[in-house]
Order: sequence, then structure tokens, then C-alpha cells
Amino acid sequence: MTAETNMQPTPAPQTSPFSGSSQAVALLDKRPAPGKPTWLKAKIPGGEAYAKVRAIVEEHGLNTVCQSASCPNLGECWAKGTATFIILGNVCTRGCRFCDVPKGKPGAYDRKEPARVADSVKLMNLKYAVITSVARDDLPDQGAGVWAETIHAVRAGSPHCRVEVLIPDMQGNLGLVDRILAAKPDILNHNFETIPRLQKNVRGRGNIADSSAVLAHAKAAGFATKTSLMLGLGETEAEVQEMIRYIASLKVDILTMGQYLQPTREHLPVHRYVPPAEFESLRIFSRENGIRICVSGPMVRSSYHADQQSAPLFPGTPFPKPLL
Repeated sequence: MTAETNMQPTPAPQTSPFSGSSQAVALLDKRPAPGKPTWLKAKIPGGEAYAKVRAIVEEHGLNTVCQSASCPNLGECWAKGTATFIILGNVCTRGCRFCDVPKGKPGAYDRKEPARVADSVKLMNLKYAVITSVARDDLPDQGAGVWAETIHAVRAGSPHCRVEVLIPDMQGNLGLVDRILAAKPDILNHNFETIPRLQKNVRGRGNIADSSAVLAHAKAAGFATKTSLMLGLGETEAEVQEMIRYIASLKVDILTMGQYLQPTREHLPVHRYVPPAEFESLRIFSRENGIRICVSGPMVRSSYHADQQSAPLFPGTPFPKPLL
């Protein structure tokens, strides 16, 4: 497999009505961090299934977003025999200020990685696999070829396993998005992360226009789509509601919302801890505004219980009880 060097960017359509709203905002770093509330409790890792997943991950030299992003649900998910695989290495070319994945200049990607991911999915007997990646702005195809190869490898080894992909924005290059879609993932996930006013401060190079283009393009091509928002970064209720309406206008099938947690002191601080009742209110608001599936709660993450989140999209599939 070789990265294509003649791929010309496909211009991203300006689908966002939030023109000019993603400018830099005053940094929140000086705000004292609020005390963590009692409802934010994660299970301590352990158990036979957890040990098995950990052994597979270590034996195959895999990267998981569970570890790289310091996900608070790692113990629970691994104890259920599930994990979210991260491909294209473990060093990201972006500098998002909320994310704990290492940043820097990545080395060459591992050409055997797609096969190792596929082998692990088969060993874990997964019926639903979630795959994400670091951003690889350093590669001519931004990793689209590896994405396609990984999906094909998982399909070949586990033909009955559904595949959800959480992809970067590919800098709005829809030709690269098409290479990933050509491998036929079941769900195309790409996260807005936050409201327009906070985009620059939270996501850096990421922006509403490129993210909108990816989701709208996938939907127009007939794929189920999904996105996620973090709360507690300084957004107002009105801004979240406006963003939900906008997401609904893109015909996104699944929206997840969860509490932002500061990974280290080097990352953006938590502005506030959003109570469970507010998450529930926003879930109801999302459903009322046309989003088919919304999972909203303090501990919710984009890939958390992803099989249950998507179950209503695949009637007749023996997934666990849907999360609505």
C-alpha cells in the first residue's frame, strides 16, 4: 500500500450558518477548577474479561483510544470485552486542547496494523467494532488508505461484525472521505466536540465548516452518521440548543453528549460540571428537534456502548437493549 501523492483536495462546502463564530475566545485557564461531583464515578478496572482484552491489546501491540485518551470508562468497557481501536499510530498532528492523545510529529505508520486490528476483532469475537485514528496531516492521503484497508481487513476476518468509524475531518477533503466510505463502514462518526464560539480554543485547526462537510457528505452518500459534543467547557444552554438544531439540520442519526473532564493540568480546565438532569433535558430537546438517537449523560463518550447506541438503526440485529 502506498500513499497517493496526486490526490487533489475536494473543496468543502460552506454548510455552516455559524459564519465567523469560531474565532478565538478568551482562554479559561485561570478559572479555578470546580470540585468533582459525586455522580462522576468510574468503575475500577478488573475481572476476567478485562484481563483478556488487555492481553489481546498488549500482545498485538495495539493502540486504543481507551488508553490514549484516558477514557474514564476503560474499566467498564474492557470488563465487557469491548475496546475502541485507534489506528495510524499513537501520535497526533493536531493540538486539540481537550485531548490526551500525544501530539507531535508521527513516525512512519505500521503497514501491518490493519491486519493486527482485524485479528484482534476476531479474537475478541466482536459483533460491533469501533475504530478511530489520530489525525495524520503529515501524510499525502491523511491516512485514508490505511482507513480503507483496516475496514476491509475487519470485514474479511469478521464478516458479521458491524464497523463504526470515528474519523478526523481530513481537512475537508471529501475525496479522501470517499476513499473511507468506499470500504463501506456501517456508521460514519465525526465529532463537532463543542459549540461554534469555542471551536478555535478547544479544537485548534478543527472547525465547523470542515466537520459539517464530512457529515453532510456521508449522509448524502447514504451512510448513517453520528457526532458528539462535550459539555462543561463554557458553553451556554442557548448555544448548545442552537448547535443541536444545526446538527439536526444535517440529518445526523446519532448524537452523544458527555461531560468534559480535564486529562491533565496542561489541558483546558473544566468550566463547570453539568448535572445529570441537564443532560437528560438536552437529550429530550434533541429528540424533539428531530435527532433520531441521542445518548446524553455525564459519563457518556462517543464510543461508549456504541453497539447499544446504534441498535435502533439495525432492526433485527441481536444487540443489547438500545440506549435512547
